[in-house]
Amino acid sequence: MESDHSIFEATSYQQSGQCNSLLKFMHGLFVLFLIMLPSAAAYDPLDPTGNITIKWDVVSWTADGYVATVTMSNFQLYRPIMSPGWTLAWTWAKKEVIWSMVGAQTTEQGDCSKFKGNVPHCCKKTPTVVDLLPGVPYNQQFTNCCKGGVVGSWGQDPEGSVSAFQVSVGVAGTSNKTVKLPKDFVLLGPGLGYTCGPAKVVPSTIFLTPDRRRKTQALMTWNVTCTYSQFLASKNPSCCVSFSSFYNDSITPCPSCACGCQNKNNCVMSNSKQAHKKGVNTPTKDNTPLLQCTHHMCPIRVHWHVKINYKDYWRVKIAVTNFNYRRNYTQWTLVAQHPNLNNVTQVFSFDYKPLVPYESINDTGMFYGMKYYNDLLMEAGPQGNVQSEVLLQKNKETFTFKQGWAFPRKVYFNGDECLLPPPDKYPFLPSSAHASSMAILTVAVPLLLVMLLI
Repeated sequence: MESDHSIFEATSYQQSGQCNSLLKFMHGLFVLFLIMLPSAAAYDPLDPTGNITIKWDVVSWTADGYVATVTMSNFQLYRPIMSPGWTLAWTWAKKEVIWSMVGAQTTEQGDCSKFKGNVPHCCKKTPTVVDLLPGVPYNQQFTNCCKGGVVGSWGQDPEGSVSAFQVSVGVAGTSNKTVKLPKDFVLLGPGLGYTCGPAKVVPSTIFLTPDRRRKTQALMTWNVTCTYSQFLASKNPSCCVSFSSFYNDSITPCPSCACGCQNKNNCVMSNSKQAHKKGVNTPTKDNTPLLQCTHHMCPIRVHWHVKINYKDYWRVKIAVTNFNYRRNYTQWTLVAQHPNLNNVTQVFSFDYKPLVPYESINDTGMFYGMKYYNDLLMEAGPQGNVQSEVLLQKNKETFTFKQGWAFPRKVYFNGDECLLPPPDKYPFLPSSAHASSMAILTVAVPLLLVMLLI
């Protein structure tokens, strides 16, 4: 009995040790999950490699420092930087100053009292830089500058997805070994959301002369990579989606308080005098929105309407409405994920580009405005909406109107995911007999009209 008791104690002790080890292992996994959460939140499955890369190219040495070209490239497929544009800040590693800038400027000069004669452009330890506005004098301009900080997305406008300026840095190193890289980069675009990694030295950039017959090389190059997280940008969504269809009289609205109701006490009724008051559309310095009073309280609503069912095709109407009285959206983008976007036949009033994050799946596309036509989404009011229709070819093996198949799985506006209604609220398909008669009716009515005209 004593032997059995000893064996029982030994077994219990072993099991207890295994449980403790398992608990420690699970605790370690939980801590690792928490550590990885911020970076995981920045991952966008529809644009897995999207980022903004800031490249510094040292192009010449000076008596006490260097001249560098700073290029900001937006490699995100569908997330532009809107007005009032980007703001870039960093912390100098030593006691560097900015002697001069071309194509951009710092928002503050700082304390330059120790300098006699020539006074630097900026003496702050942490300078904050903004782009120049369009129309500045030619001698202040630089290639890809002076757009008010507005930068297009790579998928929509590759040529407009770059912003650049030149900076002359003093009280710095004068060789590759003595230059210290700036640190703690912060990018606002124009609000929160971007997280920038440390500057890393990379192979020097190769430049081509204008005649493209000679190559030159930067003296030193370093990169900074910034990624976007919607969770860091805002605790609430910035857009919502509503649904309707020809086969059901009901409309599925955006969920109530879809974008939070913190602005509920400071909104404007669409039919009130305040909505037409002079100056209501004037933006504020802090870019605070002034929303139209709605149950969803979102700046942007996307409406997806299943319009017509043909024999071999079906038709969708998409409308985007701006409920913010203080903001125009220039170069807006709308991304939708739907299984039938692999058979888009025609888009009538928007430009369209398929996005293929996975080679075997083509279910995601980007809609955006036609230049000089509807690429500007006006503020709330009569002109505050853009709309288009999309004709899609049916795949007889997969096509159905049942169980919400006709509605998108995900919708993004300007790179932020919109809140969709819950699936049980989607417009449901009536009984099969009624659905068949509706399908016949949609084909028979056009034929009848043709016969009457003959």
